Amino acid sequence: MANTYDLNLLTALDALLSTGSVTAAAARMNLSTPAMSHTLARIRESFGDPILVRAGRKLVPTPRALALAEPVRALLAQAQALRAPAGAESLVGLRRRFVVRAPEGIAVVFGASLSQALEAEMPLASLQFLPETHADPGALREGRIDLDVGSFRGTDPETETQVLSEQTLVGAVHAGHPLQKGLKKTPMTAERYAAARHVGVTPRQGEPSPVDTALAQLGLQRQVALLVPSTFSALIAASRTDLVASVPERTARGMAASLGLAVFELPVAVQSEPLRMAWHPRHRADPAHQWLRERIRQVLNDRQWIVPSVASLTGSAKKGVV
Repeated sequence: MANTYDLNLLTALDALLSTGSVTAAAARMNLSTPAMSHTLARIRESFGDPILVRAGRKLVPTPRALALAEPVRALLAQAQALRAPAGAESLVGLRRRFVVRAPEGIAVVFGASLSQALEAEMPLASLQFLPETHADPGALREGRIDLDVGSFRGTDPETETQVLSEQTLVGAVHAGHPLQKGLKKTPMTAERYAAARHVGVTPRQGEPSPVDTALAQLGLQRQVALLVPSTFSALIAASRTDLVASVPERTARGMAASLGLAVFELPVAVQSEPLRMAWHPRHRADPAHQWLRERIRQVLNDRQWIVPSVASLTGSAKKGVV
């Protein structure tokens, strides 16, 4: 008798490895717990491995199961893609939630344009933004997010990446800030800039701020009076205080008019960082995911979009050019 197995077992195997629980996997597949236990027994027989073994009150995967997890997930994704008809017309009826992890400023500045593009071409789909984090490198591999956008340096070797743009840092202060007074007569200097009080965005763990690195090369040091988790938070703080925010230019200019901010070129040479997006190879040929990647690339490189305002956070927005 040929050594074959039911391919439906792969779906069950994926559910078991994703949940680490027979009960949870049964609920995901709309089966009873005894039925899922029987399915696990068949999986063990087919693969010649226990797959999940008890450790205390939990089930943990065996090394063989860990090695199978990603190939099985990728194979199921490819099989699902075979069912979807090709062509843009299929996107109109697609019900899907895209989960994008990105810096807060991306969602604030570009979220409205991306939402309108989605409404026009995939009206039944939705877009969810999650905050940027450097503590969860496996989210793409495990399918918890569809796309990762950020200034990350190290990526999972299994992921594919594309550079979206170079992030040039600029300064932002409220209109009438002392640094802005008399700029026509007295140009901004590194000394004046460093002497001000600053709001900083919390850097990656163990990495210095590129602004501090640039100032240190000139023998200067700034006082960071406030640290916040995102560029948008830094711009809000700068709009309400005399603190100076040094943030990516695209986000700063996108929010400047709404927050009453003046944007200026930094008087020190700060190394720019590329803004990247990353995705898992299983989405490489997925038409909907291809659309999402291309649209984000277009929106982030288009100088015309729906410029957010403070009022837009409560529902109104205007269109403008920055």
